[in-house]
Amino acid sequence: MAFISPPEKFPIFLRFGLWIARRVSGRDLLPARLLAWYPKAALSSAVLEGLITHRDGNLDTRILKLVRLTVSYTAGCPFCVDMNSAGWQKLITPDELAVLQGRKPITEVQSMTDREILAIEYARLASSTPMKFPSSFMNDLKEHFNEREIVILATTSAQVNYWTRLIKALGVPPEGFSGVELYLDLDGG
Repeated sequence: MAFISPPEKFPIFLRFGLWIARRVSGRDLLPARLLAWYPKAALSSAVLEGLITHRDGNLDTRILKLVRLTVSYTAGCPFCVDMNSAGWQKLITPDELAVLQGRKPITEVQSMTDREILAIEYARLASSTPMKFPSSFMNDLKEHFNEREIVILATTSAQVNYWTRLIKALGVPPEGFSGVELYLDLDGG
């Protein structure tokens, strides 16, 4: 169980939001229920989730899935791994998943494009503490992505990092995993 329990009663506008979250995810999400203790946080989190990019031009579902899973694994959040791994088999090979999990070097997997490799590395850098972005890496990133795409990669990484930190800070346990092994230290993360 989480560090705290959800409130017993929810304001009417949050009940509607919880219904939407359940409808979209297919689950009664504990983080959404816990945020009901502070409705402003619940609303701002819902807006963040609703406005984040899921597809835009050349940044298709696959590249954004790679970024989301990379951040989930880098940040060590079992709940986020579970939520972001839904449907991974349609977009990512088992070898590519092993790369995201840190079990296989990216150089051993030939199925990823240069853009995908850069997006994965950018997501890792954006999820590390302290964050450091070498100028040579940023030059490569700018050669392969336009400004809008870089902002989308950054906001997608930041959004998943937001959820990982919030979920860990509230002690939310992992959900029932979507067939993806975690390869994480669940206690130390």
